[in-house]
Amino acid sequence: MYIYHTKQSRRPLVATMACRRMISLFFLVVAAVVVASASASPSSPKATPAASPCAAPPSVVAFLRASCASTLYRLTCYDALISYGCTFQTSQVKLARAAADVNAASLKNLTARTKELVSRGCPGEAAGVAAVIRDCTSMSSSAYGHAKQTAAEFARLDVMGDAPKGSQARWAVSNTKTWLSAAMTNEAACADGLGSTGATVSPAAREVIAGVVTAKQYTSIALSFVNAIPLS
Repeated sequence: MYIYHTKQSRRPLVATMACRRMISLFFLVVAAVVVASASASPSSPKATPAASPCAAPPSVVAFLRASCASTLYRLTCYDALISYGCTFQTSQVKLARAAADVNAASLKNLTARTKELVSRGCPGEAAGVAAVIRDCTSMSSSAYGHAKQTAAEFARLDVMGDAPKGSQARWAVSNTKTWLSAAMTNEAACADGLGSTGATVSPAAREVIAGVVTAKQYTSIALSFVNAIPLS
């Protein structure tokens, strides 16, 4: 059986695919910009790694590929972190820190965007969808708060170098896992809420869902790297 598509019927599909690509690119670009700008204050204990001005050497590329292969999102992991290769080199602690910082930037952007949608009243959206987006604003804000607490724990690990050890290191890593897990819970709640209302027909909700999916992936990657930090 053959199915014929007219130009008119293909146009919405092409537009939808283009919008999805643009939304994903938007979150990746803004996350990178936020990460880079945050690194401009070296005196801050929560400063993120600056984008690498040099090409990562083969040893770093191999280290990142192997590390990302252990995550659920190896391609997203590599694309998001290769720019910081000269910063983390082959340090598991610094790699986890870079992943956590990228995650925090993504959550910050998601929170700002959902707040913007809510302030505009989610024009044209059904009342139920608008209510879920408002809930997502609170959840993404909480997740971003957990991401900032994660950065504070990494500040303690940074002082210990690339081979943290002792009870203080174990305590900081444990707290980091707790905050990242809490962020994932908030992200999942937002995604579930949007999915249960049939919000996929809503342009605003689809945009929020895309941002949540990206944030969930970054959080998962950061948590995977934290779990791999060797402690003695």
